[in-house]
Amino acid sequence: MIVCPNCKHDNPEGATNCEACYTALPATKACPNCGASIQLDATFCGQCGYSLKSAAAQDPILLPPPAIAIEATPAAGSIGLPPTILTNPEADLFAIPLAPAESAAIAEESLAPIPEPPQVEAQVSPIPSSAPTPVPAQPQPAPHQLLHLQSNTPIEIPPHLQVIHLGKPNDLVAPDIDVSSFPCAEVVSRVHANIRIEGENYYIEDVGSANGTYINHNVLAKGNRHLLRSGDRIGLGKGDLVTFIFQDAPV
Repeated sequence: MIVCPNCKHDNPEGATNCEACYTALPATKACPNCGASIQLDATFCGQCGYSLKSAAAQDPILLPPPAIAIEATPAAGSIGLPPTILTNPEADLFAIPLAPAESAAIAEESLAPIPEPPQVEAQVSPIPSSAPTPVPAQPQPAPHQLLHLQSNTPIEIPPHLQVIHLGKPNDLVAPDIDVSSFPCAEVVSRVHANIRIEGENYYIEDVGSANGTYINHNVLAKGNRHLLRSGDRIGLGKGDLVTFIFQDAPV
């Protein structure tokens, strides 16, 4: 069974929407150990406790090879000079040793202070201020209402809700349009139908009522939805006892 995260209703395996409140159900998979149904983002199986985490493989740390010091062989005529340690054997393998006087001159030049480069004042250009990109306005649905035929009572459809629940008070889903005060309300289920607002359109769907939902005297199958147009006749239950007309709301 799949438990609805919204109303806690038990749904059969394979269901994608809650049978009670039509909320989208989380996707599931089978436990590789016991085969129980678990959510895709689960870290362990709630049936057998099998861990679903996989240890990430750690890559070995590669260290650089140690530097090898190579002692250069003294050239002819330079006997008595200290051996030179080559830090770069490939570049200095064929280097010619210098005389002591030349080495001292080079050492003095290396100790001379290096003149500092002239200071150049950095020019900072002001960052142009970018105006925020305007967000296009979302289309707003035109206001509509339901006219109860038996009592000639208009009921405004809340435009700020995306899903409007039609029914009677219950412990699962509170109705946004309560029909319990109308005559013959016993034919209406507590969780009967939903009106959904998507963009500028209104849709109605039956959510598993006992006596059905009828559009222009035709039964609306559970799971299907109907695009409402002004003048559509909505019957909640059999016998056309609780009837509404979908129409434009007065401005």
